[in-house]
Amino acid sequence: MTSRAGFVALIGEPNAGKSTLLNRMVGAKVSIVTHKVQTTRARIRGVAVEGETQIVFVDTPGLFRPRRRLDRAMVAAAWGGAGDADVTLLLIEAHRGLTKGVQAIIADLAERTGGRPVALVINKIDRVKAEDLLALSQAANDAFAFVRTFMVSAERGHGCDDLRRWLAGQMPEGPWLYPEDQIADLPMRMIAAEITREKLTLRLHQELPYELTVETELWEECKDGSARIEQVIYVAREGHRGIVLGRKGETIKAVGQAARAELEDFMGRRAHLFLHVKVRPDWLEDAERYREMGLDFREGDA
Repeated sequence: MTSRAGFVALIGEPNAGKSTLLNRMVGAKVSIVTHKVQTTRARIRGVAVEGETQIVFVDTPGLFRPRRRLDRAMVAAAWGGAGDADVTLLLIEAHRGLTKGVQAIIADLAERTGGRPVALVINKIDRVKAEDLLALSQAANDAFAFVRTFMVSAERGHGCDDLRRWLAGQMPEGPWLYPEDQIADLPMRMIAAEITREKLTLRLHQELPYELTVETELWEECKDGSARIEQVIYVAREGHRGIVLGRKGETIKAVGQAARAELEDFMGRRAHLFLHVKVRPDWLEDAERYREMGLDFREGDA
């Protein structure tokens, strides 16, 4: 059989379930999934295999109305992912339907995707009645000529196998783009930082300042096969430092334990994780931070 390989961009509003679908397609956790919007900052590539086909998923930041430099850079990255892909998937939530945000994305689809195929994926189908799903599908397809419509539950896996098989057939013929055993092109340092940032998000809920980033500063391979990992959590204000640390350091201790457990599960070996919190007021205007997140600092210019 002829090998195939190509790129699929996942776009949609924040919290539409793009990261959950990516992880379901790949079969491993490569993109952080939380209840908070805008958690995916970089274009995280996950690699799935279907028969002789390699499908490289680009999980873009959610498309929303940008206000800050970081927001603008994230939106530019999202549309950039769609513009570069062989197929784009627009993910919408079944119970929310064609929101104003979704309608704005649809209005830009033709121009942004350059005429390449765009499929509609209606997610969280278990939340609505069948007749409502059909009405939503009809309304969306009236607004844009989607090549296919899929109804899935990314969380439960319903419909995801059919979607992956269809995508495999859309990929161009050619050699695979990544080694067979590689599921993501992010270096482990960044994956580790994303895992810690997810645990912070889950732990802090509404308190979490968006002016927060995590960097893996040290990664040492130990003689016993374990890894020593030191990370810095950068916040923009001194008050945020106290929030991250928590009373008597309880919050950062819990975050560290949860992140270490997931890292060990991901790597299949022991990890020694050390977290530090530092205040860096200007990190949102630091071009280097954007490069590390896979974003273009210049795209954040107003």
